[in-house]
Amino acid sequence: MLGTRSYMAKGEEVKRKWYVIDATDKHLGRLAVQAARILMGKDKPTYTPHVDTGDCVVIVNAEKIGLTGKKLDQETFKHHTGYMGGLRSETYKEVLERKPEHLIERVIKGMLPKTKLGRDMYRKLKVYAGPEHPHAAQQPEELK
Repeated sequence: MLGTRSYMAKGEEVKRKWYVIDATDKHLGRLAVQAARILMGKDKPTYTPHVDTGDCVVIVNAEKIGLTGKKLDQETFKHHTGYMGGLRSETYKEVLERKPEHLIERVIKGMLPKTKLGRDMYRKLKVYAGPEHPHAAQQPEELK
């Protein structure tokens, strides 16, 4: 029986677009979900789980990101150095003051697959603290 076949995208056929997202007064989680979906390509009809069909995302004004409730003071990032007693933790507020891009990058990275494909998707994310970015040559579209 001949039926319709499912379309499977090929890596070399993917046409990538660039999008700019302004993080001013946006909530961290909502922004991260939107960016992760674009990086994975889930917003495209050609989405294929085993191929990186996503687009590139540039996020500007990372220092002006918004968080609801008491997350700035209560939520923490933790990592272990590997030595005894080496657990290090930092609140979102400390991370936002020290390096605001890191907060957004880390949250989005947690939403991507933990595979080689996920690492390729993560490389297409560019985050900048201020309103300027060096990707004008790629003619990025403003994402609402």
